[in-house]
Amino acid sequence: QVHLVESGGGLVQPGGSLRLSCAASENINTFWTMAWYRQAPEKHRELVAVIYNGGSTNYADSVKGRFTISTDNAARSVYLQMNAMKPEDTAVYYCNADQGSIYWGQGTQVTVSS
Repeated sequence: QVHLVESGGGLVQPGGSLRLSCAASENINTFWTMAWYRQAPEKHRELVAVIYNGGSTNYADSVKGRFTISTDNAARSVYLQMNAMKPEDTAVYYCNADQGSIYWGQGTQVTVSS
């Protein structure tokens, strides 16, 4: 069983930045992909960013140019750097890992408001 623990959420003003972290309980090189999803109130969970085992990445159109996903193998972690944040980025953000089986973190709240 893989455990994922997110951290770094909070309240930020529009135009501000936050960095989310997700620590895994095992070597992340065993994962085919790691990703960040988000779910806003009364909306479906959506993919924000994904990083593949080889290092390539994909982003939702709504965050391209503003968010960056990255990994640190030594820290067994995946990160989401969020810049130029907008109120519509407000959501619970979830870390996801695919190892054939899918694993989720518990989520971290991000609120963008003045």
